[in-house]
Amino acid sequence: MARAVKNLTAHLQRVDVVIEVRDARIPHSSTHPLLATLAPTGVIVLNRRDQVPFPVGQRWSEYLTRPERPIILTEARQGQGLAQLRQSLAQVGHGLNQRRQRRGMLPRAVRVAVVGCPNVGKSALINRLLGRRVASSAPKAGVTRQCQWVRLGGDLELLDTPGILPPRLEDQQAAIYLAICDDISEAVYDGYLIGLALLARLWVLPSPAVNPQNGLHKRYQLAPQDHTPEGYLAALAEKKCGGNLNRSAQMVLNDFRRGNLGQIALELPDFH
Repeated sequence: MARAVKNLTAHLQRVDVVIEVRDARIPHSSTHPLLATLAPTGVIVLNRRDQVPFPVGQRWSEYLTRPERPIILTEARQGQGLAQLRQSLAQVGHGLNQRRQRRGMLPRAVRVAVVGCPNVGKSALINRLLGRRVASSAPKAGVTRQCQWVRLGGDLELLDTPGILPPRLEDQQAAIYLAICDDISEAVYDGYLIGLALLARLWVLPSPAVNPQNGLHKRYQLAPQDHTPEGYLAALAEKKCGGNLNRSAQMVLNDFRRGNLGQIALELPDFH
């Protein structure tokens, strides 16, 4: 991970604008602390907007927006929000080449780096912007292994980058949220404990982040209000998984990640 950050730092010296992609379910936890210094200006994309309630996405947009840093809500795999992103990049390119013209320089393509944590949708976003598959994309962390430039027409060059995480995740709550959302490798955490952490979070989330009672009850026909998080996993294991707690935890995680439990925001701007 340290090597990836060093490589990214060298490439960022050549770019004009940075798109930081975050997971809309956890915008606070899915940012790298170094990006504030490596890439202080640019565009923040909150991807997977379809998996969070609309009011929560809007609240995050208002909370994070700065005059020099627009916030765009997207669903990269379906192409939602891409028109707004293209418009924002076109504005950046227009300003860049106006400045170049004033200095007697020829116009050139805008160089854009797409950065973020693993598995937040960077490659899917690039593929949608290009209208064809040029960047490796899969629903798991760590697919993109190295920085690669791709060209979008004559006006835009995109840099796809490997996902970056702090070498040591000192914020354990952020690490738990990243694991819940499948934004870090499953090899580094205990699936049962992370499934339990997801349920514990659902038990205390306020409106409008989620109504976990309905999502879980509808999916499993098992009422959450009758159980603690531990008891719910145990009851689900007995009902669906032959008593296997690990399988029941993985079932809950998979259903959350696929949106089968409904729209759920694990973080709110004023409630991390």
